[in-house]
This record gives sequence, C-alpha cells and structure tokens, in this order.
Amino acid sequence: MNSATVRRLLARGMLAGLGAGVLALLVAYFLGEPSVDNAIGFEEAHAPAHEHEVELVSRSLQSTGGLATGVLIYGVAFGGIAALAYCFALGRVGRFTPRATALLLSGTALLAVYVVPFLKYPANPPSVGDPDTISKRTILYFLMMVLSVLLAIAAVILGKRLAPRWGTWYATVTAGAFFILVIALAYQFLPVINEVPKDFPAALLWRFRTSALAIQLTLWTGFGLIFGELAQRVLTPRSQAAVAPEATTAPH
Repeated sequence: MNSATVRRLLARGMLAGLGAGVLALLVAYFLGEPSVDNAIGFEEAHAPAHEHEVELVSRSLQSTGGLATGVLIYGVAFGGIAALAYCFALGRVGRFTPRATALLLSGTALLAVYVVPFLKYPANPPSVGDPDTISKRTILYFLMMVLSVLLAIAAVILGKRLAPRWGTWYATVTAGAFFILVIALAYQFLPVINEVPKDFPAALLWRFRTSALAIQLTLWTGFGLIFGELAQRVLTPRSQAAVAPEATTAPH
C-alpha cells in the first residue's frame, strides 16, 4: 500500500471517527448523563456538609460542551489510530473486502480494547471508588487491556498458522479457545477490586455500566460501518465498479 493511499485512509478514518463520535455523543448524553447525575446526587446526599466543594466548571457545562468536546476529540483521535491499524491489517487477516475488514477490525478491537478489560474492571459512577486507590485501579485496568490486545494478536497469528493444516474452522475455534482460556486465567489471578458502597443503588450501578458499554459499542460499530464504506470507495477502483453494470448489459 503506497503512502498516498495511507494518507487518504488516515483522513477518512479521522472523518469516520468524528461521525462515530457524534453517534456516541448522543448515546452518552441521553443514556449516560442521567446516570451520572443520579450518582452525583447520591454522593452529595451522603457527604458531610463541610465536604461540599465549589465547582470550578458547572455541571451543566460538563454535561454539554465538555462532554461534546471530549467525545468528539476522542473520536477523531481514535479514528486516526484505527485507520493506521486498518492499513496494517488489510490483507493480513484474510481475503476480506475493505468493508468486511473494517467491521472485523472494529469488532475485534472493541472486544480486546474495551469489553475484556470492562468485564474484569467495570466502569464505576463518580461516587464509587476510593480516591487513594485510583492509581492502582488505573494500572490494573491498562494492564488488562494491554494483555487482552496482545492475546488477540497472538490468537490471530495462531489461527493463520493452523489454518493450512487444520482448516479455517478448526483453526479459528482453537485460536478462540486459546484466547478465552488465557483471559480466564488472567481474570483469576489479577486482583479483584470492589469498592461499591453497600447502600449504593444496584439499579443505578447497572444503568451506569450499561450506558458506558453502550457508548463504546456505538462508537466502534459506527466507526466500522462508516469507515468501511469510505475505505471501500478508496480501495476499489472506479473501473472495477463499472465492470459489473457493463457485463450485465452485454449485447446478445
């Protein structure tokens, strides 16, 4: 793949990331922010009077302009990184179309980068967690994420090496079983963190974590669909796209 094509895919990846960010922003605002507000209300109701602090940035600004800025910038940045990963993966993960490769990459990245670490160390509302353990929790989360990504790459390599001898189906099942087994061992041996207060509403915790997962699912799925379409147009020459219609109207 030449540098000009990489630049075009990079630009379209950032554009697709922006579009996916808009979709994720809508989910975050309408589904996530009500849970955040309720969690903050719970924290304020249970905090001593002298611990209430003056906000440097109002909550209304945080939930609108601040949220939009953060999500959209994140979407553009993540779209650029994902586009570069796509350039590397294209043709190396199998003979898929550009659209299918984009969806496969997005789904795999969603699983490895977010879902696997999330299941071990799920997101918590603002009022949950000990401030003194935030460094430990952050390190453990990123350790789980890096391990998941490396194992996903190892599983792909294993599947490709086994495919010529075992066939695609058995190679894929074996690689998937390897990934699940090692992740299960990591879940077992890495420390468990449970700092949710006993009186914290279980329904609120569930809604918050569900909305956090929904935001990421929307972001990655939206990116895969949008970028897949844009990449298809870049990588499929127009002359090839015109062959099919001409073939169907050939003279008898």
